[in-house]
Amino acid sequence: MTTPDETALRAEAERCLEALAGTGARLRDDQWTAIRALVVERRRALVVQRTGWGKSAVYFVATRLLRDRGAGPTVIVSPLLALMRNQIEAAERAGIQARTINSANTDDWETVFAEVEAGAVDVLLVSPERLNNPDFRDLVLPKLAAGAGLVVVDEAHCISDWGHDFRPDYRRLRTLLSDLPPGIPVLATTATANARVTADVAEQLAEENTLVLRGALERDSLHLSVVRLPLAEQRVAWLGENLDKLPGSGIIYTLTVAAAHEITGYLRDRGFEVAAYSGQTEPAERLQAERDLQGNRLKALVATSALGMGFDKPDLGFIAHVGAPQSPVAYYQQIGRAGRGVDRAEVILLPGTEDRQIWAYFASLAFPPEPLVRTTLDVLSAADRPLSTGALEPLVDLGRSRLEMMLKVLDVDGAVRRVKGGWTATGEPWSYDRERYARVTAEREREQRAMLEYIATDGCREEYLRRRLDDPAARPCGRCDNCTGVHRPATVSEAGAVQARDRLRRPGVDVAPRRMWPTGVKDDLGVGGRIAAGVQAEPGRALGRLTDIGWGNRLRELLAPGVPDTDVPPDMLDAVIQVLAAWEWAERPAGVVSMGSRSRPRLVGGLARRLSEIGRLPFLGEFVPLGDPVPRRHNSAQRLRSVWSSLSLPPETTAAVAASPGPVLLVDDHIDTGWTMTVATRTLREAGAPAVLPLVLAVVN
Repeated sequence: MTTPDETALRAEAERCLEALAGTGARLRDDQWTAIRALVVERRRALVVQRTGWGKSAVYFVATRLLRDRGAGPTVIVSPLLALMRNQIEAAERAGIQARTINSANTDDWETVFAEVEAGAVDVLLVSPERLNNPDFRDLVLPKLAAGAGLVVVDEAHCISDWGHDFRPDYRRLRTLLSDLPPGIPVLATTATANARVTADVAEQLAEENTLVLRGALERDSLHLSVVRLPLAEQRVAWLGENLDKLPGSGIIYTLTVAAAHEITGYLRDRGFEVAAYSGQTEPAERLQAERDLQGNRLKALVATSALGMGFDKPDLGFIAHVGAPQSPVAYYQQIGRAGRGVDRAEVILLPGTEDRQIWAYFASLAFPPEPLVRTTLDVLSAADRPLSTGALEPLVDLGRSRLEMMLKVLDVDGAVRRVKGGWTATGEPWSYDRERYARVTAEREREQRAMLEYIATDGCREEYLRRRLDDPAARPCGRCDNCTGVHRPATVSEAGAVQARDRLRRPGVDVAPRRMWPTGVKDDLGVGGRIAAGVQAEPGRALGRLTDIGWGNRLRELLAPGVPDTDVPPDMLDAVIQVLAAWEWAERPAGVVSMGSRSRPRLVGGLARRLSEIGRLPFLGEFVPLGDPVPRRHNSAQRLRSVWSSLSLPPETTAAVAASPGPVLLVDDHIDTGWTMTVATRTLREAGAPAVLPLVLAVVN
């Protein structure tokens, strides 16, 4: 039964909502249920509701009500800068003073903290990586938590191993929540969580009577369809021939950064106003791209998953995917950006045959096997001081990003601790949860199979996705291509396909040379710091990237493990010659050297000799690989050590290089870390080559 006090409180909440969303806005009963739990009962709540339901309205209205009753500021843990920017703008409309602490505004931190101390801040948005910063974790966070009026965990599926976007930094939230003083309400929100994730997140809220509000996920504006075309150029050409038919502005998602840039270039060639957007895009460019899409100055952003959670443009008219995400849950989260403020939005999936290879690459970045983890713990235990990630990297065979991720997990598990200066071992017992990691891997594989089933299904597409999210209200939508029987034509014009193929196969990728030796190798290899100009390579060229959707598909097939060694295909040789013809070098090469290859001597040696013949350049010889095959290494220091003494330049080749009057063209099949090419270049420069120009078929990334 509603009391008079609660009736008055709801009326106050409605007035706050009008300030936030406009005159006439009214709270739905389920929104009020969440607000009441936070403000009146001071409970912990998990809200799982579709994108556009109004989750941010719940915590902003609750913030206003709590602040008016003397509570401290709301602390919101929010994963993306785009999400933070949208939230701050929304808060300001309701007269709520919001500030943010993240890696992009470090110069403002002192001012923000002073405003919080003075009581001038109603909402403080914190990026999850701040939770693992020693100073913030030990000095700032306890004060914020103790004085908070409300704690909000946005995109809470990131807490869970089972979530489609698990983030180690989010795992620390469990400790934060368990240490909160009694009576501080907590709200966790997400739009994409199946039953398993929901239960996991609810458990991590560390309260037995957590209120779970889970709504139906139907989006009656979304019209889902799948267009299956066998070749990458056909899929890209389909976009070029249909983009102007799609309503309004939208997002074109790709699986890789390279694909985002390739498709952007092609669509610009066709006259479309589009921009690329990825995690590698400079922050200022990302912000401008977001604003241009918001202002309808762009037809589309061509984006990786870096543009996802929290990007708020209610009138997005379409979402297209060139390549399928790894799971139906991730897919539903991304398409949920569209159609929030329009009656109809088009959702189109253009799956690719290369999708599974890209999924396999991402899967290779999972939690490392136990021996590598134990090695890391042993190294930290033996150290007499904290070790930075850079100092650890030469001692552990893991790349920087994967090493950092592993350390964050170990930190949350209590085995290591991030302190000033780096990482230390805690000495606490720790066990490798092999069973858990195997379960997570199996779940990922199950999700990938489910995505393939979504592509192939002849049933309702929205119902399929909602059932994968355990939505009990899932039912046929009546709008998708299978429900209506109206399928988008899987055809493109021959001219369009040729244009797309020519753009995607436009040969040539710049290859920046290594400029610095990795840390930790000076004692055994005698090198460190900046690589001297006298032994450094010139900027090089590659035909393409293995992650490209143009040449990448062909190069992956040619260079895949177990594929027989062969001559370079004629069309690939022609493309390499185009790369050479477009190369604006300071001085034309005077000779060619081949990188000796154990696995592909015919391919590499044959390519080098053919280029010397066609370019009328002397073939000076080739490096000879020494010893056993070099094992695959994951980081710079390990890789450099393994190749340092693995190459030999025969005397006759050394003499030919010394006598060469100009730069040497150094030919190999691919560049991964770049250290083989760096060591070979150093050898050639010391032999007398005035310059070295690296040329390869492929770069890995």
